[in-house]
Amino acid sequence: MKQSKLMCALGLGLATMIASAGAMAQDGPNPNRVWVKFKSGTASAAAGKSAGASTQGLGQRIQALRGKLAADRRGDAVLNYQFDRLNSAVMTLSSPEAIKALRANPDVESVEIDQPRYLQAQSTPYGIDQVQARAVWDANQDGVLDTGAATGAGIKVCVIDSGINKTHEDFAGMTITGYPTGWDTDTCGHGTHVAGTIAAANNSTGVVGVSPGKVSLHIIKIFGTNGTNGSGHGQCNWTYSSTLVDAANRCNTAGAKIISMSLGGPTSSTTEQNAFQTLANNGVLSIAAAGNDGDSSLSYPASYASVVSVAAVDSANVKADFSQFNSAVDIAAPGVDTLSTYPLKNDPLVIGSSSFAAIPVAGSRQTTASAGWVNGGLCQTSSNTWRNKIVVCQRGTNTFVDKITKAKSGRALGVVIYNNVAGDLRIGMYDANGNPVTTTLPAVGISQADGQTIVANLAGQTATVDATPSVSNNAYQLMSGTSMATPHVSGAAAVVWSAKPTATAAQVRDALLTTAQDIDAAGFDNNTGWGLVQAKDAITELQSQ
Repeated sequence: MKQSKLMCALGLGLATMIASAGAMAQDGPNPNRVWVKFKSGTASAAAGKSAGASTQGLGQRIQALRGKLAADRRGDAVLNYQFDRLNSAVMTLSSPEAIKALRANPDVESVEIDQPRYLQAQSTPYGIDQVQARAVWDANQDGVLDTGAATGAGIKVCVIDSGINKTHEDFAGMTITGYPTGWDTDTCGHGTHVAGTIAAANNSTGVVGVSPGKVSLHIIKIFGTNGTNGSGHGQCNWTYSSTLVDAANRCNTAGAKIISMSLGGPTSSTTEQNAFQTLANNGVLSIAAAGNDGDSSLSYPASYASVVSVAAVDSANVKADFSQFNSAVDIAAPGVDTLSTYPLKNDPLVIGSSSFAAIPVAGSRQTTASAGWVNGGLCQTSSNTWRNKIVVCQRGTNTFVDKITKAKSGRALGVVIYNNVAGDLRIGMYDANGNPVTTTLPAVGISQADGQTIVANLAGQTATVDATPSVSNNAYQLMSGTSMATPHVSGAAAVVWSAKPTATAAQVRDALLTTAQDIDAAGFDNNTGWGLVQAKDAITELQSQ
């Protein structure tokens, strides 16, 4: 993303815009465009003439100034704005010499450059600079892609995930292909978020990716509903190893050099292991998430020797508490509170005339319910007072599934669960074995502060719960996980590889690991592997081979 720059609007006086279209047609700010402040009083008085001399208004003084420049062969001054209340004008001059002439004019109090102001619309997620991405393609750190810089152009990254919202504003103009039917939609959100970290365009909106709009993406959708081909199972959080192998092989067939997998499971598969080794032998670099269990267990496919295993760190380069740590971890990347593209927007929880940000509970029914609400406390026991009501529950003590099940037993129409710590509540429904479950009730999560406000102040109001996310082409979301760290490495690999397209996958992998910034125990460690991925240093290493 670009550096944050303030957009400024002048509100000090009524401005009359006079500039011609030609004068405004600039590719960049013109250094010869200046503010001209006139001295107080009339032109004659300012010039030291007798008080009885004829007076001139601001417009006349401006014209006199322009005439003087022309007479002195300093060129014309194009008038951009006239600010009567400020006794000032903005002019575009033909040369720096004309600016000097203005400063010497007895009717002028001051001349200053009309400084540029930029729209504060695109921001840079902290991870982009943390992995040296912008240091590669934007040496001046001004948000502009440098000519000839390694950007990931010419490299295809295959993202195996929940699809992508191809029409999102930050993917405009990109080369994106995919499989199967429905790959270009994303009802889960995960795949679009991952793809944005890899490749969000460097434009005037949203965020920017590690390879900003230059890498080509191939999307294989294996999570969520595809509608055809049987690759998706209608679930946003599970699939089979055979589906993953099929997807990886399709990545290879599509010509992808890099496979990005923000996914994993606790049990290895010999066939899956052989498949990824075959891909490595064929010159494909596979990258996967180390896992989010926060322990030393292995996750697959990340823990296969042929796959790069990615751990997550925060903005201070400290390993995330959820990131798995083991001898298979190869490298680390930012994965805590990562801002990226998102395909959905959540409708608010409405109580009376008040609205609150709400996030649908994964596994709840995607529908709307409206009724009076009741305070269910921790929702540990159902109540006949919940019948045909929206039940508001506080997080804590019993599981989310139990709370929603109790609400259903009480014949409630919907459920609102508010957090017991600061921050939003993004949750799903799982059984004791970690398997996803569903409910026929719409349910949403809200923040602790909003829940406390509702309980304290909004009794007796009608509540409307909408657990149906809406498609959005301009939504962005903070997410955490090794899933978010993985695309940082995948994008970095694309940028590095584009600097030397003739390199092999093994050489690119070696360059990434060799140059990683050591951020934990000296040398290799189980927390972060060889350290934080560094794109610029890896390019230097790769080009030296």
